[in-house]
Parts: sequence; C-alpha cells; structure tokens
Amino acid sequence: MKLYGLIILATLGAVALAVHGQDAAPPSVDLYKGQEQPEAVAPLPEPNGPELPEISQLDQTFSKPKSLGKEADELRVHVEWRQLKNRTVNDPAVQAAKAYAQAARTDLEKRDRLRDYYDIYYQRMSALATTHEIKLALQALKTTHESLLAQPRVRPTPPGSPTPPPPPVKKKQANKHKKNKLKG
Repeated sequence: MKLYGLIILATLGAVALAVHGQDAAPPSVDLYKGQEQPEAVAPLPEPNGPELPEISQLDQTFSKPKSLGKEADELRVHVEWRQLKNRTVNDPAVQAAKAYAQAARTDLEKRDRLRDYYDIYYQRMSALATTHEIKLALQALKTTHESLLAQPRVRPTPPGSPTPPPPPVKKKQANKHKKNKLKG
C-alpha cells in the first residue's frame, strides 16, 4: 500500500513539474521590440554562439598525423614508399628505361643507363607522393641508389686516350745451379 502511494506521489510530482516548466524562447525573437532599450545595456552576443573555424581549417588540423615515435614514423614512410613503388613499377616509361639499362653491353654503359632509369623512376614516384616527408625520403633513396653506381677506386681514363699496354712479364730463368737434394 505504501508502495502504491509513493508511485502515485512521484507521478503527480512529475506532472506538476511538466505543467509549470517554461519553454525557452527561440534566439531570433526580439524581446525588446516596441520598447526602448536602455543605453547602458551591453550588446547581446550573437545568437549562433562563438565563431567556429571553417571546415577547411578543421580538415588541415585533423589531417596531420600525430607522431607515434621514430620507429612508427619510419614504418609509415616505408609503407607509403612501397605503395608508390607498386604504382610506379608498372609504368610503361619506367619499364622501358629498366629494360634499356639491362640491355647494356658494358659496365660503364649500364651504370649510365641505370642513372637515367633512376631519374625517371624517382620522378614518377615523387609526382605521386602527397607529403613533403615522403618526397624527402624518395630523394634520399635516389641518392643512395645512384651512389652505388659510382666506382671511386677506378681511375677514370680521359676520353680519346689509348689504354696503356700492360707491363712486360719477366720469364723465370731455369734453375740450373741448384743441387738435386736426392743425389746428395
């Protein structure tokens, strides 16, 4: 019985609050229409609230990936590089440059053609790259690949000069004066 009384009392209290509740006026309603406003009253804030940034500003703010550490950044750059490599490797100009480099007859010719191939290959990849960070990584990879083509220990020959003849080989003299150890 007490339980029913509490339920009825709670229901009546909720109904009383709903009846005496006041709805807020929409922000476009002018409360001072037809009345003079006192001069000392501060201007009302805009009905829409404070200025919010543009959508493009929000996109720029949230599109920057947060750094998770050096290893995670390196892994992210590596993944982007692999995606660019997969897209670029099937390009007809890149495939033609690689085939042309592989068909070289001499080592010097092959190194020169490989430099041209790396120029084409990395130009295509940097054109597809979206961030400055990946473009710097591509430039570093290109420099590494091209440095492998250099031969710093080989002396370059000036163009048009003949190669010098090899030094003469001395013949060994017969060992006539040696004693035979077996004869005694």
